[in-house]
Amino acid sequence: MDIPKLAVAYGSDPNGLICGYLFKAGERGQPISLEEALRWLAMETPAGSRDFVWLHFNLADAAAERWMRTRLQLVPEFFEALKEGSRSTRIEDAADQLISVINDVAYEFSFDPSEFASLWLTVNQRLAISARTHPLRSIDRLRLAVKEGCRFDSSMALLNHLLHDQGDVLVRIVRDATLQVDALEDNLQHGKLRPKRAELGKLRRVLVRLQRLLAPEPGALFRLMRQPPPWIAAHDLDELRQSTEEFSLVLRDLAALQERTKLLQEEIVAQVGEQTNRSVFMLTVVTVLALPINIIAGLLGMNVGGIPLADNPHGFLIIALIVLSFTVIAGWIALRERD
Repeated sequence: MDIPKLAVAYGSDPNGLICGYLFKAGERGQPISLEEALRWLAMETPAGSRDFVWLHFNLADAAAERWMRTRLQLVPEFFEALKEGSRSTRIEDAADQLISVINDVAYEFSFDPSEFASLWLTVNQRLAISARTHPLRSIDRLRLAVKEGCRFDSSMALLNHLLHDQGDVLVRIVRDATLQVDALEDNLQHGKLRPKRAELGKLRRVLVRLQRLLAPEPGALFRLMRQPPPWIAAHDLDELRQSTEEFSLVLRDLAALQERTKLLQEEIVAQVGEQTNRSVFMLTVVTVLALPINIIAGLLGMNVGGIPLADNPHGFLIIALIVLSFTVIAGWIALRERD
């Protein structure tokens, strides 16, 4: 059965479908509607065929999950993943279907901790389902690649391509974060402390959350590598292994960048403490220098009899010299204590 090419409009489907494609061996993806996808999935396929359908849903539309539950034969683990609180990146096997939770960044990512969201996938030999609540960068890159004619010979190849796209996005984030840290480090060397402390704290929170969310669960991956579903080809499994290794490299770069931001924060704290100590010391010196003047002025300002040098024509000069001498001695003592 040939599926006609359709002009599927973004977000126009009443059941929350963002896009749908049919992939045949050696051919580019053909846009497909939900009803046509159901008809194709109900057909018998030749043995060894790796043709599959990819459907991408918007979970912000409540009809999307309802339609998937009633019209598609998906494992319960997929819908449980949609509801559970833990959203760490993982790929696991459930009744020969892959259930994947991939954390990604918003399309207009600006290093804000709130701009992280999850993408849920379930993949079997003939069907790949992806669902998200917010526009995400990696899945949009995959959609663009499909529109430009990218070909996939299996549903697992589609998942591997998505993981590679997410790795590329993560590498770009690490590069941008490195440039920000470099700029903050340069400013720190020039003594510009005030604008950097909040920026560094925000950047460090983003990096920590990136590492926590994007690091794949090693236990789930290990189980999948040991006992993969029978429909996954060996080269697709190798591609998945390479994707996880790339993630590990990028996550190590993230850890190193976190350490740099931590050291910069400690350096800023040390410099702020040093500036505070200098300010307190200068205030102490000024107080000590003013102490003789205040004491002598207070004594001479008493309206009582017996004030010395009251009748001496050189009394003011003598008192001024005494005050100056005490001030010089006090300043010498203060500076000596500083040294």
